[in-house]
Amino acid sequence: MLKGISPLVSPDLLQVLARMGHGDEIVLADAHFPAETFNNRVLRADGLRVADLLDAILPLFTLDAYVPAPLVMMAPVAGDTLDPEVERAYTAAITRHAPDAPAIARIDRFAFYERTRSAFAVVMTGETAKYGNILLKKGVTPVG
Repeated sequence: MLKGISPLVSPDLLQVLARMGHGDEIVLADAHFPAETFNNRVLRADGLRVADLLDAILPLFTLDAYVPAPLVMMAPVAGDTLDPEVERAYTAAITRHAPDAPAIARIDRFAFYERTRSAFAVVMTGETAKYGNILLKKGVTPVG
């Protein structure tokens, strides 16, 4: 165990976060997401909810301040509805650790899949909420 690091952040996830450079992206995927189809670096975080993982990761992770949308979620497919509680829970975690972050952007499903292809890694969680995926773009970590 390390002090100051949530036990939800596995050693593998900690290594991935440390290896990411500014501009790299990581996807926190719900349990239904076809991660292995779209990315070769997939970590497992079975049983963990995305909001809890955001709370664990964001104290260690600077969001990219040089892009308009460092936080991206999948927009619903026509005819589907979103559970507003999902984004509300994610936003609460984000606001705790990155209060100046812009609102979460939404992109269509296939655009999200394309972003996942080029992401540094995908973390498969136990999140069961529909449209529970979120992409984080890493920024420059301040010195000191």
